[in-house]
Amino acid sequence: MITAEFNKKNYKIDFFGNTYLKGKINNTNFLIDKIINNENSFHVLFKHKSFNINIISVDAEEKKVLLNINNNSYTIKLTEELDILLKKMGIKNQTEKIKKELKAPMPGLIVKIPVKKDDFVKQGEILLVLEAMKMENNLKAEHDVTIKNILVQNGNSVEKNEVLIVFE
Repeated sequence: MITAEFNKKNYKIDFFGNTYLKGKINNTNFLIDKIINNENSFHVLFKHKSFNINIISVDAEEKKVLLNINNNSYTIKLTEELDILLKKMGIKNQTEKIKKELKAPMPGLIVKIPVKKDDFVKQGEILLVLEAMKMENNLKAEHDVTIKNILVQNGNSVEKNEVLIVFE
């Protein structure tokens, strides 16, 4: 069983057999009707609807998949049964690493940095505000961290994956 987080909703996915071609999503049957062009493109039938799905990228470490579904892009966060069990027991998964830096998730402009070097920041607190596509995006701490170095200033333009803040 896998849980997929998609559009702020969780979906329970159970596969039948080892082929991963059919199963249930929230107790409703699905079928991968055919593989199109290559192993990353699929035609799926679900709730009597047709979906063309292309796997754009897979981040195995973060357990995130970027999919193109009927020409719309979606990021899916996957959780396996072991992850759920470890979380219930209060144990961090050995593959889960505390990130040592904050990278820009997209190109944009730094508009606010409410933290400074040597600050201790709790999980969920805002580290900086990045303006992209006329929207302000609050980039928050994923874990409790101490700021080691801030590599940008207000008004700086940044590129995707550029390191913005380094943690201890």
